[in-house]
Amino acid sequence: MHLTLRQLTLFEAVARHLSFTRAAEELHLSQPAVSMQVRQLEGAAGLPLFEKLGKRIHLTEAGREMYNYCRHIGEQLRELDEVMAALKGVRRGHLRLSVATTANSFATRILGAFAQRYPESTYSLDVTNRKTLLDQLAENQTDIVIMGKPPEGLDLEVQAFMENPLVVIARPDHPLAAEPGPIPLQRIQSETFVVRECESGTRIAMERFFRERGMQLRTGIETTSNSAIKNAVEAGLGLGLVSVHTLELELKAGALVVLNVEDFPILRHWHVVYRQGKRLPPIAQAFLDYLHGDEARPLLQVPTG
Repeated sequence: MHLTLRQLTLFEAVARHLSFTRAAEELHLSQPAVSMQVRQLEGAAGLPLFEKLGKRIHLTEAGREMYNYCRHIGEQLRELDEVMAALKGVRRGHLRLSVATTANSFATRILGAFAQRYPESTYSLDVTNRKTLLDQLAENQTDIVIMGKPPEGLDLEVQAFMENPLVVIARPDHPLAAEPGPIPLQRIQSETFVVRECESGTRIAMERFFRERGMQLRTGIETTSNSAIKNAVEAGLGLGLVSVHTLELELKAGALVVLNVEDFPILRHWHVVYRQGKRLPPIAQAFLDYLHGDEARPLLQVPTG
């Protein structure tokens, strides 16, 4: 086959969006120009890469194979660019960082400070849920992930870098907020909790904690957002269990309080995770070194109310 990198780049964008229009917008090209290049690629392949069902396009079997190779080729080209830059002694590159939604507050702060040290580099930050993080790791779609509980069954490098205490939160006027504590676990068993979705690392840790003690909590509202949990608790819809790292603003404002509950906090850790055997770009390795160094330590302090 006689293929060009331009054709593969355009095809990858169309396959990722499953839309010629969105691919053209992303690449700042006209839709006819994109369509023509994809048709030429189909001609070179000798097989259709897309099929149209109704108003939507879908990848054919040949299209899925082509897309898989396009992504790997793109990754290899990006690594080549990073290696050449490193050999020249140039501190530049592109860091793809994905973080759990719970880690957003401190991860953004750390990335901002790190970016000041390497202003010639570019960065992408994806704040998403645990399931998407696992998919990105499996598909090698990110350089580094920051998450709580590392997954099992994948070949990954995992490094703990800071504590992640999980605490029980309530409105300041909640009856339990006035108790000096420690509040017995049996007392909160009768309370309604606002919780994260079942796939969340926080939810998994919470259920394991209470299951080991022969307890089961009453759950009222289930949400995929820590912000929604805090808002629901502020609205008086129940207690919440969240990472203390999500509470800095609410504790300072006096909108929420951390309850002094027996056996709490649940002590977990934040981890940096990446694929085993992955050739990290120099900028990604520099970020790991920064994260474990003394300069980042003040940014990793646990907030207090």
